[in-house]
Amino acid sequence: MASNVKDCTGAMLWLAGKPEVSGLFNLGTGQARSFADLIRAIGKALGVAVSIEFIDMPESIRPNYQYFTQAEMSKLRSAGFDRPLHSLEEGVADYVRQYLTAVDIYR
Repeated sequence: MASNVKDCTGAMLWLAGKPEVSGLFNLGTGQARSFADLIRAIGKALGVAVSIEFIDMPESIRPNYQYFTQAEMSKLRSAGFDRPLHSLEEGVADYVRQYLTAVDIYR
């Protein structure tokens, strides 16, 4: 799963300061996580109980669905980017608390 917006911004600023580094880079935790993990993290950040019901994948999208995602971080790391990244839970909690549930998200 992707890291949070702050991680993405940090990586872009790092790359902007490294003109000798160029290319396409993945950014994420480097750990595969499920949509169920994401829903649980959102529930925890909101302080609500989560109930997940699984249903069969519709046949029409089975051949095109991406069942596994995991950011391969070796290229960015080998370029020198060594900053720690937020976990899925940390990123979701930050986004929910700082933006989605904030009284004034612009302050």
